[in-house]
Amino acid sequence: MKMATTFHQHRVVPVFAILLLGIAGIDAAAAQQNESNHNLPVSPQSPSSLQERNKALARGFYEDLWFSDNTDRFDRYVANEYVVHDIGDRKGVTEPAVEQKNIADFFHSKGDMTGSIDFQIAEGDLVATRWHWEMEPTSLMFRLMGGRDQIPIINVFRFEDDKIVEIWNHRHDIDTGVANFKFVKGFGAGLGFALLLWTAVFLLRRKKQV
Repeated sequence: MKMATTFHQHRVVPVFAILLLGIAGIDAAAAQQNESNHNLPVSPQSPSSLQERNKALARGFYEDLWFSDNTDRFDRYVANEYVVHDIGDRKGVTEPAVEQKNIADFFHSKGDMTGSIDFQIAEGDLVATRWHWEMEPTSLMFRLMGGRDQIPIINVFRFEDDKIVEIWNHRHDIDTGVANFKFVKGFGAGLGFALLLWTAVFLLRRKKQV
């Protein structure tokens, strides 16, 4: 009887050890699976992936339309219609996509145009790009407005279905010949008014003397 009990005890120990090893193996496999899940690439539908795609589309827009003369590619980036919010009174205007090509073509026709991107920030369906517009004018009009221009610009694009559907445009025109032109225009208007006033006073005094 004692021998049977001892035999039984010796038999239980290996079985218990095998069970422990099995449980440990399952835990190790689960841990390895979790680690593999962490290393999986981000899903194409994830927010971070969408934001990176929108940033790449925004870069392509500048590189094709503004940094080089590939304006025929406008429809790769801009929806059939988009809404623009520009500086001044031009707010909430709906335009066809080809208008972005027309604007870029106009400036390409007036000089050698290029630029560079400083940085981009993406949040949700919005991409903000801070970039520099550079132009060496070949037309007399642009040369009179200040010669070579380099303007810092911030644009915010809103994307839907991989296309730009809304644009906020913020140009730092104070650094350009446009600002100089406006200053000269305002100064000339003020000077003209002052000359008219001085002439009226002079004629009034002459009339009194007579």
